[in-house]
Amino acid sequence: MSAEPMKNPKQYPILRNLQYSPLKQGEDSFVVLWDPTGLSQEKLVLPLNYFFIIQHFDGRHSLTEILSLYLKRFGEFLLPNKLEQLVNELDEKLFLEGDRVKTALARAKEEYRRAAVRKPVFAGRGYEAEAARLRKQIDGFFASEEGPGRKPSIHAGQPIKGLVTPIYDLKQAGPSYAWAYKELKEAEQPTLYVLLGTAAAGMARPFAVTDKDFETPLGLVQTDRTIVSRLWEGLPDSFEEDLCHRTEQAIEFQLPFLQEIVGQAKAFTIVPILCSFSALDLTDAGIKQDVETFLDRLRRILQEDGRPYCLIAAGDLAHLGLRYGDREPPTDFSFHRSMQRDLEMLKLVEELKADEFAEFIIKEEDRRRIAGFASIYSLLRLIEAKKGDVLRYDRGITDQFNSTVTYASMAFF
Repeated sequence: MSAEPMKNPKQYPILRNLQYSPLKQGEDSFVVLWDPTGLSQEKLVLPLNYFFIIQHFDGRHSLTEILSLYLKRFGEFLLPNKLEQLVNELDEKLFLEGDRVKTALARAKEEYRRAAVRKPVFAGRGYEAEAARLRKQIDGFFASEEGPGRKPSIHAGQPIKGLVTPIYDLKQAGPSYAWAYKELKEAEQPTLYVLLGTAAAGMARPFAVTDKDFETPLGLVQTDRTIVSRLWEGLPDSFEEDLCHRTEQAIEFQLPFLQEIVGQAKAFTIVPILCSFSALDLTDAGIKQDVETFLDRLRRILQEDGRPYCLIAAGDLAHLGLRYGDREPPTDFSFHRSMQRDLEMLKLVEELKADEFAEFIIKEEDRRRIAGFASIYSLLRLIEAKKGDVLRYDRGITDQFNSTVTYASMAFF
């Protein structure tokens, strides 16, 4: 049998893994598209009929077939040149798979690997870009009415084993971060921090490690060369997607807190790891084996190294609403029902039950899209603690349609 011939990408376009958000302007509805990886800096606002079209850019539908589907759906003809114009515009914006994206990706990887450090991406957007203002902003998170207050932790002075923190926008969720980092502030602090960040843009592999030091407005955070080099020796594939670190916020948002709380008193290092797999992915034997291989190797390296360390799992919880694929915006009832499910799920995290945590989400078929699963699961598989405690639970509203992200702060001793 002959192999299936390659399809012309101009006639069978494939949309990249983009993010989108609904937008309402007066009586008109649109969808905004953007690239979460940062490879493209462009945004594109599409009317709903064009959004219908690009949902068929999957490499299986030809432009001719899409025109036919459009006619069936909307009862009107779309001129072929209009569709070709859309394909060309998406290609120019690096929104379609193809040679243009491959070239841009190769260039971005080369630039990242040549760079001396990983530069801050969200300074001036997600948080203050000037050092004095950033310190004041962090202090404000602790002093906020939603913050942890001054009452001492019941674990004060004990060796801390781990934290769960949000990755949601610092300007809104900062007080929730403060609940976790207050525990670190009052605990016996190690000098090694394993940061397990959620790769919100997704990755092909379950984990991506980088050997870059991280720059912030408060100075340089050094990556632990000893741990990272040993990971490279045993699992070089886990560095293949280190470019993902360039634009992800999960690890970057933790660093100013670590610099202020730990770095003022002593030097510390980090092991920066991005995580990208769902609970449902673990039902695939191959993916589960890849996850276990990496975590077993990391656990062994940490044990042989012998230094005390703190694990920090940075990730949000449920994603509800139109922006995340639901057909309807969340209501008060649906949010509170999801909150109850979140708290049931977090009880398993408190009890360090990694497998039960995964099974809980699998039974739900991950309908609530628990984005921080990989980071939290990895923490549970690695941590040597007695138990965890939920310190704060909250949510953020991400668009005018009430799309909602939930998140929690936790500490483990």
